Amino acid sequence: MRHRLLVPGAAALSLLLAVPASAADFTPGAPGVGDTYYPESGNGGYDVSHYDLRLKYQPKTDLLEGTATLLATTTQDLSRFNLDFGLKVSEIRINGKKASFATSGKHELEVTPATPLEKGKQISVVVRYAGKPSEVKIDGYSAWARTPDGGVVAQEPDAAVWWFPSNDHPTDKATYDISVAVPDGTQALSNGVLASQSSKLGWTRYNWRSDKPQATYLTTLAVGKFDITTDKTANGLPVINAVSKDLGSHEGSAKASIERTTEITEWLESVFGPYPFNAVGGYVPNVPAGYALETQTRPFYGKKVFDRGTNVSVVVHELAHQWYGDNVSLKDWKDIWINEGFAAYSQWLWSEKEGEGTAQELADWVYSQHPADDPFWTVKPGNPGAENQFDGAVYDRGALTLQALRNKVGDKAFFGILKSWQTENKYGNASVADFVKFAEKKSGKELAGFFDTWLFQPSKPTAGAAKKALGARQAPVAEPNSWKQIAATHDTHGH
Repeated sequence: MRHRLLVPGAAALSLLLAVPASAADFTPGAPGVGDTYYPESGNGGYDVSHYDLRLKYQPKTDLLEGTATLLATTTQDLSRFNLDFGLKVSEIRINGKKASFATSGKHELEVTPATPLEKGKQISVVVRYAGKPSEVKIDGYSAWARTPDGGVVAQEPDAAVWWFPSNDHPTDKATYDISVAVPDGTQALSNGVLASQSSKLGWTRYNWRSDKPQATYLTTLAVGKFDITTDKTANGLPVINAVSKDLGSHEGSAKASIERTTEITEWLESVFGPYPFNAVGGYVPNVPAGYALETQTRPFYGKKVFDRGTNVSVVVHELAHQWYGDNVSLKDWKDIWINEGFAAYSQWLWSEKEGEGTAQELADWVYSQHPADDPFWTVKPGNPGAENQFDGAVYDRGALTLQALRNKVGDKAFFGILKSWQTENKYGNASVADFVKFAEKKSGKELAGFFDTWLFQPSKPTAGAAKKALGARQAPVAEPNSWKQIAATHDTHGH
């Protein structure tokens, strides 16, 4: 029996092609991006392009009220998706329509739209919420710190979940508009530039704009009473620095340190290339914290960073992160060397510039201070493990690796790599493996074995390898003048 081949007409064919995916084709987005160290961080199924946060904060009660609007694009056919968030939500709308939601895990907000979302569609997600951030505990702590006159949020690797719903992983960067109303006489600081400010009925609203891609953990908010200074770099970049009015004996040291931001930024541009964002600065709130953080355009410095007096080296470190960590961010938290090794090495270069010890002298000192059986060498900067993510070896051995690379490829190629890495990966994400390949391409040398020795082997590079890469001296090495302050900076990164 012969079967007739049925060929649909053009009209019928167009109807077949227009049939939408069935409900069975829509699946939930993943509750995490699968990060090696923090598998629950971030979410799958969508990419956020912009956050609009409209907030109101009462320092006396720690009550934060907010409406967050997320603009995103779906990356799969979604039946539902997750946001990372810890405060109580009252309503969620997707493309203007009410959505249902539930909570799960430590910080997962599961959102189910009224109708499934097709892949490749732009969506708006509006979340209304309120709560007291300092009372939200995840793994036993809150990233939101109360101060005598307000509150501050600046933490790594997680901070956003305490104050706005997000896709909380560095691989999903977005731009930001952050509008914050606080009682008159109180100020609100955030990232970027202050677009406008207005007062009404006892409240002052500050509208901040960060117009370049920014990771969620690099987004900050500080409410309190500050002495604010403004300046411009030689290239016209706005500089905004702020120091809490109640720092007490720390005030002078804090101001003397961060007021060198303009000078340091201009110098770093000569090392890493043009500054990548729309503003720069720093702030020191009255937080009894001993760490600093490279919050984008406006690094955070805990008050205790200045316990020993002026600390310019830590300002160099956090501003260097604006290139290494903020502009080019890590793909996975195991790639932390992409951030910290380079920021630490920038302190060595500053020391060299200031005549307080060359980068080579600092490298010789670090190598000589740790015998072969020192646990220092068991930490692998290229993948240190979550428990050692901010270990001193990530900084010192990480910087040591860069001085060894500088000697191996020569100054011209080395500094060319530092700059071109920024331009060719601008506003993106990269891994340690990506940098290895990049350095090989730019230098014309095979470097995989070299990087394996210095970043991935849990042992001290042999004297022969060190002499070949560093010229490390076997005779006693004098401590560079800058070393104590550089070493103290590592204590400021135990987030």
